[in-house]
Amino acid sequence: MTGGRHISQDDLTLYALQALSPEEAAEVRAHVRECEVCRELVAEINGELALVALSVEQEAVPEGARRRLMAKLAAGGAGSAPVAEARGRGEVVPIRPAGKAMLWTAWGAVAALLVLAVSLEVQVQRLSARLRQETAQTARLMEASAHAKEVLGVMMAPTAQRVVLTPARTKAMPIGRAIYLPARGGLIFQANNMAALPEDKTYELWVIPMNGAAPIPAGMFRPDWAGNASVMMPEIPWNVPAKAFGVTIEKAGGSATPTAPIIISGAAPAAGE
Repeated sequence: MTGGRHISQDDLTLYALQALSPEEAAEVRAHVRECEVCRELVAEINGELALVALSVEQEAVPEGARRRLMAKLAAGGAGSAPVAEARGRGEVVPIRPAGKAMLWTAWGAVAALLVLAVSLEVQVQRLSARLRQETAQTARLMEASAHAKEVLGVMMAPTAQRVVLTPARTKAMPIGRAIYLPARGGLIFQANNMAALPEDKTYELWVIPMNGAAPIPAGMFRPDWAGNASVMMPEIPWNVPAKAFGVTIEKAGGSATPTAPIIISGAAPAAGE
């Protein structure tokens, strides 16, 4: 306080709202530095303005702060006397004439602060929605990762049973294996999975010469109940290089020439292979 004089409460409120001209603000600032009473009142007004600005929808402005701030903003004229009494017996000096324009300026500043608070609330809601979305996406990725680890664990487990599935009741294909030594006329033949034949039919093995001559009969055979049969060292000419071997179905007594179709056949490799 200087000379027992104080700044009016309206002017201090406008000063806190930064609604004074630079010259007026400088005068109030200089006075507040020297006057403890006005300085404390400015601090109180700033605190209540901060409560208004930071209040959002989830947390309403404290009713006491709102009521005190509105009362101070609406104060003017005859209302200045109680303010002066609250500060002591010093004289309250207005920095600028009180009137509707001043009050409208104060209300505009408060409205601007409320708009800012609403804007901040909208941003908070948007950030919260984005956080929820990212949290859900993270949960889905973690679930997919856990599933992949579970699959890999089963595949790599040393005690896991590994089974190959094939069509049920598939008939095995007939197959024959021949060992042939042309220089001695030696031939050993083993057949498996051969189909059963009627009594008047038989299988016959043929040696097909390399020189293009007629096929040479190399023995007849009938498979057992499991489809297995063999021909061991049949009487065939010596020194006849073979191009291939084949098996046909003939009459029970055999045939001098093969009867189509050839049931199984195989090409002979070159000598030494």
